[in-house]
Amino acid sequence: MKTISTIQKFRKWRKGITGSIGFVPTMGALHEGHLALVAESNKTCKNTVVSIYLNPAQFAQCEDLTTYPKTIEADLEKLTNFRVDCIFLPNDSEMYPDGFSTRIQENNLSCLLEGKSRPEFFSGVTTIVAKLFNIVEPTHAFFGEKDAQQLRIVQKLVKDLNYPIHIISCPIIREENGLARSSRNDYLTEAEHKIASNINKALQNGKKLLISGEHNSQIIKDEITQIIGAEKLLRIDYISVADSHTLVEISGKIEQDILVSVAVYLKDTRLIDNFSYSISSSR
Repeated sequence: MKTISTIQKFRKWRKGITGSIGFVPTMGALHEGHLALVAESNKTCKNTVVSIYLNPAQFAQCEDLTTYPKTIEADLEKLTNFRVDCIFLPNDSEMYPDGFSTRIQENNLSCLLEGKSRPEFFSGVTTIVAKLFNIVEPTHAFFGEKDAQQLRIVQKLVKDLNYPIHIISCPIIREENGLARSSRNDYLTEAEHKIASNINKALQNGKKLLISGEHNSQIIKDEITQIIGAEKLLRIDYISVADSHTLVEISGKIEQDILVSVAVYLKDTRLIDNFSYSISSSR
């Protein structure tokens, strides 16, 4: 398992690699969700590259960049259980050298949902992902479905900028109580983990309504809102029932495939979760 911290050295190493290359970009604080992506890359590709870089461009001034979990030694230890050919570990000066002033901006999907709450977030994502794709030159890249909007934006980036990369989406990995795995879960106490499990409980109740034939978007939202709102420590940022492809909010009857997503605060910790539902397959 080779570790490289500069673009120049990585590109030198990359020239000697043949066959498919699976890429798993991360911000560190690795958990079972990240490791599932690495495992999928191992199954799919001849080579696997993992990047660990806490990207400051994804954080607004009021967000948790300074307190975001940094567990590099533990991360490297976890990766020894997988076939990782190279770990790319750049620092800020390597990725954003003095004078850096270019941003890549997706202008439709990025303006909705998470983009409303975190206006600078997705330009930070698309910029760093584009840079990493240019450096790593993967044949495949693996992203988790927990960050459903991010996944769609990366897919759009690849399509619009003609990257020859297959984007592979991987299912959400959950804790035993249903809470979606996230590096930010480390902020939560044991009692708060239990409280946060109500987020997935609410989503599952919404899905049950859909399966039973309820296709009124407001009724689905109201069900989810009621369950999350019943827990006083949870504060709703948004609850969305949107077109799965455009992410445009649906009003009234649901007649297309949808993404049901939520963002919720537990004290200062912001948690997201979602599920996709296909109307066509339910008929």
